Parts: sequence; structure tokens; C-alpha cells
Amino acid sequence: MGDSSSASYIHMVHHLIEECIIFNMTREECMEALSKHANIKPIITSTVWKELEKENKEFFQAYTNSREAARESKTERKQRIQKMLSGHLSQTDTDESSCTTTESDD
Repeated sequence: MGDSSSASYIHMVHHLIEECIIFNMTREECMEALSKHANIKPIITSTVWKELEKENKEFFQAYTNSREAARESKTERKQRIQKMLSGHLSQTDTDESSCTTTESDD
């Protein structure tokens, strides 16, 4: 690969990493996706990602914080849903047992 084609390849990887970021992927998810779908070695993706992080520290810090907040929010939402469902199931069990008791009294 000449200098021109190497620069072009790195530019393409850079662009694909930006696409991964739009889809809110982690570096590891991006490495896996580019390896699988674009046949780019994970070490290349990782290296370009790290260079982008160096050049754009504030952006990547905000991106990481945003991903962590979204993950926490998703976890909290999941816990609320599970709590709601377990409460609903407990209520259903109570309702069913009272119906069984009423039916057996007949």
C-alpha cells in the first residue's frame, strides 16, 4: 500500500467508526462490526479509534458519559418493569387464590 492508499484506507476506517458512533456502539462493538461486515482487522479499528479519542478528548468523554447514562437508564427501566410485573403477578396469584377459595366453599 502506498502512502495515498494507506491514507485513503485510514480515512475510510475513520468514516466507518463515525457510523458506529451514530449507532451508539462501543469501541469493541465497532471493532467486531467492522471486522465482520467490512473485513477490517480489529487492531486497525482500535488504533484509528484511539487516535480519534486523542484528537477529540472532550467529544469521546461526553460520548462515554452519554452511553453510561443511557445504559443506567435502560437498567433502571428494566428493573421498574420487572418490579411492576412481579407486583402484578403477585396480585394475580392473590386474586386466583381467593377465587379458588371462594369456588371451593360452594
